[in-house]
Amino acid sequence: MRVGLGYDVHRLVKERKLILGGVEIPHTLGLLGHSDADVLVHAVMDALLGAAALGDIGKHFPDTDEAYRGISSMKLLEHVGKLIEKEGYLVENIDATVIAQKPKLRPYIGEMEKNIAKVLKIQDNQVNVKATTEEGLGFTGREEGIAAQAVCALSSLYENSVMVSDSAGGCPGCGRK
Repeated sequence: MRVGLGYDVHRLVKERKLILGGVEIPHTLGLLGHSDADVLVHAVMDALLGAAALGDIGKHFPDTDEAYRGISSMKLLEHVGKLIEKEGYLVENIDATVIAQKPKLRPYIGEMEKNIAKVLKIQDNQVNVKATTEEGLGFTGREEGIAAQAVCALSSLYENSVMVSDSAGGCPGCGRK
């Protein structure tokens, strides 16, 4: 079992869309960034990459590369999912928190969870997203930006095959009981 931690923050500005977890959320401000600045998905990607010891999103998707200007973070997450799979890992779960004073995010959380799960080809119940305010404190409380934290657990294909074998009471096909 491997665990990864991700953190990201983006400044709130006028004339940008607010996209979190692949969901466009009505708001007067949006997040500034080279891509669509989906702070939630960025934190999730960093958690996944960290758990697999594959660096971070800056290594894989540098903000100096024009190919990523305005790109959907969900497309980047799809690429990260393929990297994780190629390394022989399975996503066990993702737990994330978005820190934003406004807007209220509760109505959008279910869709965010479904979007992340769908792109990573995992079950909806393997993704949990929460939202909180900082009660007017700090840059998020002053509505200057939005932050997100994520933690994930990965297991290797080997670990999963051993668990399946053990739960079946032996190793069918290999002559062991």
